[in-house]
Amino acid sequence: MCAACVPSTVWLLDLVFPQRCVGCGASGSLCCAACRGAIPRLGPPWCERCGAPTAWPVARCRECAGRRIAFTDARAAIAYDGTTRALVRAWKERGLRRLGDLATELVVERLERPGVDVVTWVPAVHDRFLERGHSTAEQLARGLAGRWSLDPELLLGRTRFVGAQRGRDRRARRSNVRGAFRASGRVPPRVCLVDDVYTTGATVSAAATALRRAGAREVHVITLARTMRGLDSG
Repeated sequence: MCAACVPSTVWLLDLVFPQRCVGCGASGSLCCAACRGAIPRLGPPWCERCGAPTAWPVARCRECAGRRIAFTDARAAIAYDGTTRALVRAWKERGLRRLGDLATELVVERLERPGVDVVTWVPAVHDRFLERGHSTAEQLARGLAGRWSLDPELLLGRTRFVGAQRGRDRRARRSNVRGAFRASGRVPPRVCLVDDVYTTGATVSAAATALRRAGAREVHVITLARTMRGLDSG
C-alpha cells in the first residue's frame, strides 16, 4: 500500500468500523479526552534504581533492594490500572495499533530522553507475535526513537520459548525468563531498552543481562506502564 493511500484507508476503516473508546466505550476515538485525562501519570519521587513510586527519593526501595538487577534504572510513564489496563490490552491483544501513537505520546509527555546511543526492545515470543501480528514493545520503541532522534535497532533475540508471565509470583517470573535472551551484533555502550509494562522487572532485567554480556555498560529501561504496589519509603 502506498503512503498516499493510508489516510483514505484509515478514513474508510473509521467509517465501516467506528472508533470507540477502549476505556468507556464512547464513540469518536480509541481513547476519549476524559479517559485520557484520567490515566494516572507517574513522576518523582521514585526509587532511583527501579522507578517505583516512593514517599521520598531513595536509592533502592523494598521492591528492588537485595535483588540483583542488570539494568541501570527503569522508568514508566503511567500506572497500570483502570483505563491503562484496558488501553494496553486493546493495543496488545486486540491489535489496535493506533494506540501505539498514544502510548508514545504518554511516554514523551512524562519521561526525559535518556542519554543513550540506541533504542531497542524486548522481543516478542514468536507464537504470540504470530497470533497478534505485531509487537507493542517494538512499536513503542520505534515511536520513541523517532521522537527522540535516536536509532531503533533490534539487539535481542529469544533463546527458547517462554510461557506467559501473567499469574506467576516474583520468584517464578525470574526463573521463567532466566537465560531467555541473547544479544546479537554490536551492542553500543549505552542502550535504552523498551517494553510495554513493568510488573516485577524480571523480564527487562533478564534482557538487560544479555545486553551487558554483549558489551553494554548502561541499560536504561523505559516502559509505558508500571504495576503499582503502593508507596514505599525505603
